[in-house]
Amino acid sequence: MSAAQPPPSIVRFTSTSFSLRVIAAAIILLFFYYAAGVVITLLFSILLAYFLDPAVEFLEKFRLPRTVGAMVMVLILTAVLAAVGYGLWTRMSDFSADWPRYSRLLQNLATAVQGRIQGIEGQVSQIAPTEGSAGTGAPVGEGVMRALIFRGIGSLYALLLEITFMPFLVFFMLAEKRQVWHGTLQLFPASRRTPVKETLEDVRDVLRNYLAGMTVVTLLVIAMSSLFFWALGMEFPVLTGIVSGLLNMVPYIGVVLAWFPAFLIALAKWSNFSQFAFIAAMLTTIHLLALNLLGPKLVGRRVRLNAVAITIALLFWGWVWGGMGLVLAIPITATLRVVCDHTESWKPVGRWLSG
Repeated sequence: MSAAQPPPSIVRFTSTSFSLRVIAAAIILLFFYYAAGVVITLLFSILLAYFLDPAVEFLEKFRLPRTVGAMVMVLILTAVLAAVGYGLWTRMSDFSADWPRYSRLLQNLATAVQGRIQGIEGQVSQIAPTEGSAGTGAPVGEGVMRALIFRGIGSLYALLLEITFMPFLVFFMLAEKRQVWHGTLQLFPASRRTPVKETLEDVRDVLRNYLAGMTVVTLLVIAMSSLFFWALGMEFPVLTGIVSGLLNMVPYIGVVLAWFPAFLIALAKWSNFSQFAFIAAMLTTIHLLALNLLGPKLVGRRVRLNAVAITIALLFWGWVWGGMGLVLAIPITATLRVVCDHTESWKPVGRWLSG
């Protein structure tokens, strides 16, 4: 009788451990969801710190103190982002001045589409439309643009939090890299510090290569898209090209999302379906060439994620954080893959993620 007792205790222990892990995962997920502004700011700061660290190390070779080198790089980054932001702001101001014209075009398009849908419904149902069914469509105005923008970047509070705290976080992470690195290793037992160090070094290399590769690919897509829009004679070619390039950072669906800003601008110039199909085909070609020719060489060698894992990551983190989640999905999943590769019990998960 006593020999038959251990198996039930093992089963109860396994079940309890699984339940605790599920509860812990749910708590972490809730924290990520409700503390989105803080977590997103921290993650972006870590990515930028990894990206700028080689430049700070390069300045150290010239006997420049690390604190000074970190401050120099953060100031350069801030100046570049401020210049880009100012340029975008001026072009967005010009676009905002023309927004009533685009608003009327969108409203007319929405009305036409709604009329087509009602016509199809009428043919299918063979029922005469009731009074009030032929609506004119909701007016499309500045509120739509504002809603779309803040839907993608999160709340205004989160945006202000990121802009305000990110430079300070990046500076402290760069200036105190060695102290942070040593303190992180001290969190683990002495027997685990070597594997943890190897894991952190692998994460650093993966994120650094991913950021460098995506920066090059995004800049090339921006340049090619802007030239294409300029050759077509479209309004705001640079602004539309920048939006197209930034959407390229979202795998797969970014190719399709890049159509819509171009379609919006093209509404003021064309109305033929074939012209919009040509724009979609050319943008798809630009994005696919960048992703399939440059992406694997600059990004894919270190990230090593299969298509299913990327798609699930986009769905999950997009659901949790919206537009910011789509941008962070690949770095987060790549980091998870590295951790799984260095953890014996999680290696099957790492092999599944890498495909």
